[in-house]
Amino acid sequence: MIRHVRTGLMTASILALSSGAAFADYELNILHINDLHSRIESINKFDSTCSAEEEGKNECFGGVARLKALIDQKRQDLSGKNVLLLNAGDNFQGSLFFTTYKGLAEAEFLNLMKFDAMTVGNHEFDESEDGLAGFLDKIAFPVVTANVLPSQKSKIGDRIKPSIVLDVGGQKVGIVGAVANDTPELSSPGPDILIGDDVATTTAAVEELKKQGVDKIIALTHVGYPRDLAAIAKIPDVDVVVGGHSHSLLSNTDAKAEGPYPTMVDNPGGYKVPVVQAGSYTKYLGDLVVTFDDKGVVKAAKGDPILVDSSVKPDEAVLARVAELGKPIEELRSKIIAKTEAPIDGSRENCRTKECEMGSLLTDAMLDRVKGQGVTIAITNGGGLRASIDAGDVSMGEAITVLPFQNTVATFQMKGDGIREALENGLSKLEEGGGRFPQVAGMKFSFDKSKPVGSRVVSVEVKEGEAYVPLDPAKTYSLVTNNYMRNGGDGYDVFKEKGENAYDYGPGLETVLADYLAAHQPFKPYTDGRITEVASAAGAATAEPAADAKPAADATAAQPAATAGGTAAASGPQKHVITKGDTLWDLAKAFYGEGALWKKISDANGKPAPRHLHVGKELEIPAK
Repeated sequence: MIRHVRTGLMTASILALSSGAAFADYELNILHINDLHSRIESINKFDSTCSAEEEGKNECFGGVARLKALIDQKRQDLSGKNVLLLNAGDNFQGSLFFTTYKGLAEAEFLNLMKFDAMTVGNHEFDESEDGLAGFLDKIAFPVVTANVLPSQKSKIGDRIKPSIVLDVGGQKVGIVGAVANDTPELSSPGPDILIGDDVATTTAAVEELKKQGVDKIIALTHVGYPRDLAAIAKIPDVDVVVGGHSHSLLSNTDAKAEGPYPTMVDNPGGYKVPVVQAGSYTKYLGDLVVTFDDKGVVKAAKGDPILVDSSVKPDEAVLARVAELGKPIEELRSKIIAKTEAPIDGSRENCRTKECEMGSLLTDAMLDRVKGQGVTIAITNGGGLRASIDAGDVSMGEAITVLPFQNTVATFQMKGDGIREALENGLSKLEEGGGRFPQVAGMKFSFDKSKPVGSRVVSVEVKEGEAYVPLDPAKTYSLVTNNYMRNGGDGYDVFKEKGENAYDYGPGLETVLADYLAAHQPFKPYTDGRITEVASAAGAATAEPAADAKPAADATAAQPAATAGGTAAASGPQKHVITKGDTLWDLAKAFYGEGALWKKISDANGKPAPRHLHVGKELEIPAK
C-alpha cells in the first residue's frame, strides 16, 4: 500500500513537471534605492538635515543609519529567499558630507549596506572622472552602466561594466545599467568619457546576456521615470526596470505618487515589464517581488516602497560613524568663504514684498552659474531666503542659514506668457507677505499691488545683450529657478505644467551662493531697480474699488468673498489660491454660505483630500 502511494506521488510529480508547474516559478525580491544625494544624516519634511529637536519629536526620515537598519531587517525577514539590493545612482551631491569627502563617505556607507550592483548617475561625474575614480577605488560592489564609454586615457578604466551576471538562488540574473543621455550637459564627465545612447547600448548589452543563456534581465537605470516607460521597458528581453534620476515616488497608497508601484509597461515582445523607482534622499526603500516562470518571463510583480520614518531605529554603529565624520563638517560650517563690505539684507519683510539685496545676489549667482547653458532669466522665491548676512567675514554656515532647505538649481524652458503668469502668482500674496514673491535676474518688472490678483504685473522686460526689451509672450526663454518652485511649490504650478526640458538636480543653492560670493569679494550689496512698484491710477489703494476697477467677481479671484454674514457672492465661477488652514468645507461655507456644498468644489478640482489641501495650489470655485 505504501509503495502504491509513493508510485502515485512520483507519477503526479512527473506530470506536474511536464506541464510547467507553479513550483518551477522563480521568485526574486528586489530591494532598491535611488538618488541618495549625500543624505548621510536623517532628513526632515523639507528634505534638509534633521535637527536634534526634530529627532526628539520623531519627525525625521532616512539617513544612512536608519536605511542600513531597515535593509538588515528586510534581509533577515527574507532569509532563505532570493534577494537583490540595487542602487540606481546619484549618490553624490546634496550635503556637506559630499562637499567634504567627495564621495568617499557615501562609498563607505553603501559598502556597509552590501549592495549587489549600482548604476552611475549623472551627479557621479560632478567632480569630473577624478571624483568617480576615487569612489570606484573604495566601493566593494560592481557598477554597471552600458552607455559610459571611457577612452584608454580615462582613470575609470574598465571598472564600469555594461552588464553583470549574478547567481541568485542558483539562477542567473543579468543586470544592465544606463545613465541619462544628456549627462555631459548636466555634469562634467570630461573629455575621456563618452556617454553613448541609452537604448542602443542597453539593447546591445541585453543581446550579449541572452547569448550567455541569461533569461532574467533587469535594467538598472538613471534616465528618469518617463524615459523608462517610453524606451527602456520596451527594449527586447528587458524583464524589469529599476530606475532613478527623476526622484519619482511610485506607490499604490500615497496620493502624491507619480504612478503605481510597479508601473506595468507593454513590451513589444508580448509581455509586461514592471518599472519601479523609490523617491529619493533615503526616505524610501523600494521593495519589489517579481515572479518569473520557468522560461524567465515575468508572471507577476507586486510591492510598495517602504517609508523610512522614525519607526525605524537607526543602526547605532553607523550613527556613531556619521557623528565622527560630521566633526570636520562643523568646521566647514565655520569656514570663511568671503567678505562683504556691508550687511546683505535678506529680511523677511523686504524679500517677500520688493527687490531685496539677498534676492538680487542669489538670482545673479544662479544666473551666473548656468549662463554657459544659454539661460538668461532667473527667478527665485523670496520666502526661500531665511536670513541676512552681517558685514565682514562670511562663513559657510551663514550661507547655509540663508538657504537652509537644500534646494537645488533647476533649469527649464518656457514661453513668455508663462513667465508673466508666474510673476502674477508671485505677486498674489503681497498683502500676506507670502513667500512666493519673485526675486529675479536677467529681467525687470513693475507691479501695482492695488490691482486685483492676476492682473498686478504692469510691465516686464528681459535682458538681451546689454539692453532690456519687452517680454515676448510667444517666445521661448531659458530660465533657472530652484527645484521646489520648478515642481510647483509656492503656487508656481505654471513652471511644472508649462515648463519644458526641465532639470531639477543642479548644485545646491547654498553652494552657488558661496561660490559667487567667493568670486566677487569683497562683495558690495546692491539693488538696481529690477523690481519696481508703481502707484495705482487712483493714487493709493482704498477700501473701495476705483471707478475703472474690475467687477467684484474678478477682484476676489484669489480669495473667498465672504460677506459680513459669512456667506459669499458666488454667482459665477471663481478661483481661490489655497492658504494654510483651508479645508473644502470652510471654502464652501465662505463662497456659498453652506459648508455641505464642499463636494461641488471637490468635483471641480479632481477630488483632492478635503482637509489636506496643497498650499499655493489654485482651485476652481464653480458657480453655486
